[in-house]
Amino acid sequence: MIKYVCKECGISCETSECPVCHGRAAAESKIYWCNNCNIPIYEERCDLCGETGEYLTTDLRPVFPEERLLLEVLIGQPFKYINSSVWNGTGNRYIVNGKKLKVSISGLIKKESAKVIEELNKYKSENSYNYFNKNMNVFKKANRKRFNLIGSEATEFIKEASKGYELDELFVSFSGGKDSTVTQDLVVKALSEPRVIHIFGDTTLEFPLTLEYLKRFRTNNKYTPVLTAKNKEKNFYDLCETIGPPSRVMRWCCTIFKTGAITRKISSTFKDKKKIITFHGIRRSESNARSKYDRKSDSPKITKQKVISPIIDWYDFDIWLYILTTGIDFNDAYRLGYSRVGCWCCPNNSSWVQYLSSIYMPDRHKEWRDFLIGFAKKIGKTDAEVYVDEGNWKARQGGNGVELSKSSFITFKPCAAEENAFNYELKRSISEELYELFKPFGKVSKEMGNKRLGEVFVLDKNNNPIIRLQGRIGSNLLKVSILKLPILKTKSIRDAKLKIECQLTKYQMCIGCLACESVCKHNAITIKKHEEVRDEDLAYRIDENKCIQCCECVNHFDGGCYIRKVLAVKRGE
Repeated sequence: MIKYVCKECGISCETSECPVCHGRAAAESKIYWCNNCNIPIYEERCDLCGETGEYLTTDLRPVFPEERLLLEVLIGQPFKYINSSVWNGTGNRYIVNGKKLKVSISGLIKKESAKVIEELNKYKSENSYNYFNKNMNVFKKANRKRFNLIGSEATEFIKEASKGYELDELFVSFSGGKDSTVTQDLVVKALSEPRVIHIFGDTTLEFPLTLEYLKRFRTNNKYTPVLTAKNKEKNFYDLCETIGPPSRVMRWCCTIFKTGAITRKISSTFKDKKKIITFHGIRRSESNARSKYDRKSDSPKITKQKVISPIIDWYDFDIWLYILTTGIDFNDAYRLGYSRVGCWCCPNNSSWVQYLSSIYMPDRHKEWRDFLIGFAKKIGKTDAEVYVDEGNWKARQGGNGVELSKSSFITFKPCAAEENAFNYELKRSISEELYELFKPFGKVSKEMGNKRLGEVFVLDKNNNPIIRLQGRIGSNLLKVSILKLPILKTKSIRDAKLKIECQLTKYQMCIGCLACESVCKHNAITIKKHEEVRDEDLAYRIDENKCIQCCECVNHFDGGCYIRKVLAVKRGE
């Protein structure tokens, strides 16, 4: 049975819900080292030789020969550990034959990348998997009980969670990483059904080895449909020029290149379904934020979607035990020393990951570093190279120095001649698209207004005018009159005005980021690339037949617009 420990009470439990306080209990993990077998074990007593192990760490992963050789090159002793049991434990600490090496990552990455590449190329033909394979066979045998426990428990969970769902109501979220690889294998085996749909979110910033693995996966799993969700309308570097590179504080790339594209793919693939299940490879041990996730949950994006996370309480130890025991194929990036694969230039990547990329993807690494230095100079950093190399760009906040950030503020003056009316000077000329953004407030009526004055009314459910917009197409001047309350359940002019300004901000700043499309649970919003818009079509369109005026698109982001949130700056800066 999997052991749990309540985060509040500190007591051991048999389920992920504490029987005392009903709070969330986390799976307990203690890794021991069997000196006799020279491998890590999950239980204190080795099932293979019967010896008692020594406590080592809370989690660890195997170090493949490619990463082992890199480590040896960095310490200046090629092949020193070729016949040793090498692992990487919690805190990115290397462990050899059960002992933690007295080396630090910060010390290892000081060696010039070009020199490391040269040495790796010199020695790689002599590198061997002989000892590694023998050692892994012992590891698998000694931890067979753990493998059987976690595998059977996850299998039963998947079977139970998918009861009442048909095959075409299920899909696996497949990233090409180790966690989704294990999840998809568990799902296919649990359901005895290789035809479960897989959706791969191509962020356009994938590791080359991830795309190679995806190609192998498709070849080796001919009966498994793998759909690709990709934002083909945006270019990462172009957006970095427009809104600045992503940071740990604001990873806009996830919304634009991942969440938006995947949500769109799910909506189009399962549009006729009343319920769907997503099998996800999320694990609580990956981060503090994910430690709060539930094993079963409703999707925050799509109302009919349930998110199921079969391996949520697994550790790296469990993931690799499963992969090595089953012998399933996996992403070769893990052989090189990457503990996680996602976007290769993610601001959340550690200095170790950045260093690996300078070795294994030198051209891409240089291109990205050159861009970051150029951007740093553009926003006024006098020590641009230091700012980039020390990782300070990852902590960047707001849009200081970015031209588009000037559109995050709405300029207005109260109308002297009319109560509850406001004159706005927009940064973007008025077009038909402006009126689409007022559909969440009510029915947009162009017939009722005076065309010569550019009047357009917004009506409530009883066809009573509640908002009047006045401004000619092509002009930057817009007058907004609040005629009747409530508007979107707001009962004050101030609150109604703030919601209207959310939409005006969105109109000024819209770059087609797909965030609004993603937050609409009713699929009422569609966003197209401006260059692709033809005739009477609009880049931003709200289908009034689907929109229920829930106004999630208005209220979801501070100031109404995701890009405004990304570029938020203090007034006066």
